[in-house]
Amino acid sequence: QVQLVESGGGAVQAGGSLRLSCAASGDTYSRRSMGWFRQAPGKEREGATGICFFDSSTYYSDSVKGRFTISHDSAKNTVYLQMNGLIPEDTAMYYCTASGFRLIGTAMLSSQNYNYYWGQGTQVPVSS
Repeated sequence: QVQLVESGGGAVQAGGSLRLSCAASGDTYSRRSMGWFRQAPGKEREGATGICFFDSSTYYSDSVKGRFTISHDSAKNTVYLQMNGLIPEDTAMYYCTASGFRLIGTAMLSSQNYNYYWGQGTQVPVSS
């Protein structure tokens, strides 16, 4: 079992920054990679970024590349998502998730590669 708890969301104006946190606990074999997904109102959930703990490799979707940064603190079992240059199109519920696989590249952005472990989400509304 893996437990994931997101925090750090909140209202922000366009151009602003936020840092989301995802605190993980439980079975480490089920979280060799972790990802951040987001779901905007009326849209499907999409992968934003992921990280593989084996080699700290990361991957970003084109929509967030250059603005968002994923990182992790192994001592705190926490994954972060630093979001800079936020735009209204970033408005969404943000979820973190864990995978027992060592994911590479675009595989980090596919929800089918993650286990059934998802956090409850944290809302990020960006106003213009």
